[in-house]
Amino acid sequence: MSDALRQELKARADALGFDAFGIAPATSAAKASERLQEFLRHGRHGDMSWIELTAERRADPRQLMANARSIVMLGLSYAPTTDPLDSLNATLNSAISIYAKGRDYHDIMKGRLKELAGLIARRTNADVKVFVDTAPLMEKPLAASAGLGWQGKHTNLVSRSHGSWLFLGSILTEAELPVDAGEVDHCGTCRKCLDVCPTDAFPAPYQLDARRCIAYLTIEHQGHIAPEFRNAIGNRVFGCDDCLAVCPWNKFAEAACETKLRARAETDNPPIAELLILDDAAFRKRFAGTPVKRSGRARFLRNCLIAAGNSGDANLIKHVRALVQDDSPLVRAMAVWALAELTEPQDFETLRNRYLPDENDLQVIAEWQRETLTGDSG
Repeated sequence: MSDALRQELKARADALGFDAFGIAPATSAAKASERLQEFLRHGRHGDMSWIELTAERRADPRQLMANARSIVMLGLSYAPTTDPLDSLNATLNSAISIYAKGRDYHDIMKGRLKELAGLIARRTNADVKVFVDTAPLMEKPLAASAGLGWQGKHTNLVSRSHGSWLFLGSILTEAELPVDAGEVDHCGTCRKCLDVCPTDAFPAPYQLDARRCIAYLTIEHQGHIAPEFRNAIGNRVFGCDDCLAVCPWNKFAEAACETKLRARAETDNPPIAELLILDDAAFRKRFAGTPVKRSGRARFLRNCLIAAGNSGDANLIKHVRALVQDDSPLVRAMAVWALAELTEPQDFETLRNRYLPDENDLQVIAEWQRETLTGDSG
């Protein structure tokens, strides 16, 4: 019965459009919990406080479902048709991470997972729970235990069939299902993902310091981005694909079907000038239904202003200058930095004398003074 059920589940997962399927025991996250504790001890989670608060629950999926015996892991490929690194050369355009260009993958996967979970419940009369990156569950090590791939030196999941391009979802169930053999590490001596990182975010292979990661800085980090990272960010306004894009295993990944993911075109890396003029309503409308919207306008514009400063395009000065008086200190501070990058020193001094007296935020004031007194634009 179990083997037949597994075959039926696999067939249904294929029909639903999933690209990877495997089953792991509910007890298979213990070793990953040790790595998580080391990550937290070093403070490498930055201001993602929820990771620390939920660390105990992450150590054991049964904290989320006490009677869980099996975890069905599903993968959905979002492999691009072009090299994401090419977008970094078009410095007048933004670079948005491949995963965030289309409809939010949480929305794409959840309905399909619920349908598959319903099949498990009907066939086994067992409890089921569905998760898509919204609960304290260690999806990547669980996916490795289920045979979907292995955690590479960049800490992301790598698949022999889909490279570094898999969205993950999971179904916890009290049903005892036949488990798959875990995948072994196939990274070998390769370190392309480590060497390509613009901010040296990997202290060692298989270790990530999120505080230095551009994906973290542009998506999760809620405060001002430190000067040491601003030039390295380039035109990346939401996320970073560098360590994923250079993985040699990507050569085996077939480009994901756009209609399956209901995604917008991969080339949708809008001109920076178009993004700088977005007010809150326009921002929400433009990125409705995508992961970008969840960041909020202020953080997104913070990133866009860094991209503007790195562009070297004096035509953006008028848009940047308009944001010096924005309601958000995050936006104002980076507008100051971008102006320092794009204008001549004497012109920046004129702007400083005009706008600084009316500024009341200490961090924005410090940005004006740092740029003027030190001449150091980061």
